[in-house]
Amino acid sequence: MHSEGRDSDSDPRRVLVLNPVSGSQDHVDDIVELAADYGLTVRQTEEAGDAMRFARDAAPEANLIAAAGGDGTVNEVVNGIAAADELETTTLAVVPAGTGNNFATNIGITDLEHSFEVLETGRRRRIDLGVANDRAFVNSCVGGVTAEASSETTPDGKRALGVLAYVKNTVATVADFDSLSLRVETAEGPNGEAAQSWTGDAMFVLIGNCRRFTGTRTAQAHVEDELFEVTIVEDASPGRLVGDAALEGLFDRESAHIIRRRTPSLTVESLEDSIEYSLDGEMLETETLRLKVNSQPLEVAVGESYQENPDADEGWPLEPTQ
Repeated sequence: MHSEGRDSDSDPRRVLVLNPVSGSQDHVDDIVELAADYGLTVRQTEEAGDAMRFARDAAPEANLIAAAGGDGTVNEVVNGIAAADELETTTLAVVPAGTGNNFATNIGITDLEHSFEVLETGRRRRIDLGVANDRAFVNSCVGGVTAEASSETTPDGKRALGVLAYVKNTVATVADFDSLSLRVETAEGPNGEAAQSWTGDAMFVLIGNCRRFTGTRTAQAHVEDELFEVTIVEDASPGRLVGDAALEGLFDRESAHIIRRRTPSLTVESLEDSIEYSLDGEMLETETLRLKVNSQPLEVAVGESYQENPDADEGWPLEPTQ
């Protein structure tokens, strides 16, 4: 049975989907008050799937839908807009009320009050939308992080290490950490990137859309180029990766354990058991994952620090074709 959520009376063309239990859970009153000030209808989630359903139901009439919560809430709202086939007419706004709020940071959103200023007067950009099998994602897709590690990751760990906190906890929580036996097929890219195939044992495979994996602090990727940034972490001794310094070194450009690709689509096939993937924090288990950049982009309200092309001054650390 679906919950109906608690509504506020306002403009149905401007909807805010609020996850009241995300992050520190002390944000609800502030967000409801700000939403009223800015004329947004508030829908509060009560169970899993509500955020996607609320967004799907609102999208045909709404011209703006704000996701108030963490990256998982944003993911649900985006999937709701996509399911309603309203990407062309509905703008996504992000109100950072989760723990890490990585996507919000990547699009230039600093805090709650700033997010409402941005949804009202900020720039609109049409960014790439990733699709993994039949599920949309905006920030990243990470393979190899276990559900146990995800649940064991503390808020402080997320803030300090981002997705690498999950990597660290996966190594720590799995007694006999088994590498992933994979085949990764990447398609030819528009800038001379060759179609390539990689087969081997990996600890993790990380696909960035708006997120770039370089060091312990992730950064904004180029999210208007219709390309994924693929990072394969080749098999290494788990004992060497427990410390934060070791994790940071693992992602250095000179690291011997990193394979990087840039591609508009790819297939990740497990040669053994199914693999758990984290799509913006939402878990998916499958043996074969097919990823592509959606033909229809997603319009997003972005902050002042968002960069249309973060690679303008320095090129992406693309591994040479072998």
